[in-house]
Amino acid sequence: MPYIVALTGGIGSGKTTIANNFAKFGVPIVDADVIARQVVEPNTPAFDAIRSHFGKEIISLDGTLNRGLLRDIIFSNTNEKKWLNTLLHPLIQQETQKQLYQDNYPYVLWVVPLLIENNISHLADRVLVVDVTPEEQIQRTIKRDNISLEQVKNILNAQVSREKRLSYADDVITNHTKDTSIQDKVANLHNKYLTLAKIKP
Repeated sequence: MPYIVALTGGIGSGKTTIANNFAKFGVPIVDADVIARQVVEPNTPAFDAIRSHFGKEIISLDGTLNRGLLRDIIFSNTNEKKWLNTLLHPLIQQETQKQLYQDNYPYVLWVVPLLIENNISHLADRVLVVDVTPEEQIQRTIKRDNISLEQVKNILNAQVSREKRLSYADDVITNHTKDTSIQDKVANLHNKYLTLAKIKP
């Protein structure tokens, strides 16, 4: 059983940047967002269920899910969000477990944005929080996803507060814009996790 480090952070905090730096050391990455996309690819049972629930307008011209439209629906309708979560969470969980236990590396980095929101932090041996200011989150997300300030604020409001997320952290890595010390921070944590993995019972 590998030592599991859960990497989490709010939208726009730079989780992918941090995960990519760990990957440079050869650390296996299990990414909940990637898995969430895999389970709704065309011709999967979840894809068919979403199409029949929301109607054919939820499908883009290229035959894939219209993620922007789906995101707008679930962030403005709690019941629809609940329905989608009930459908997808068990599938994501199943695939996650499969991927977590197939590597022989001393530890695995499990990238899971909604770790706290979904109450699954107990599944990890250690929690690493990527922390930035709300202002940075807003600026980065607007730039990256080309969405409005209102949409970003809706997403931020749907996530746990910065304070609550930090209260779950065993380790914190700050990822402020133009921070040049990220690689060093990751290298230090990487060595720490290798040591912790060795002494795991």
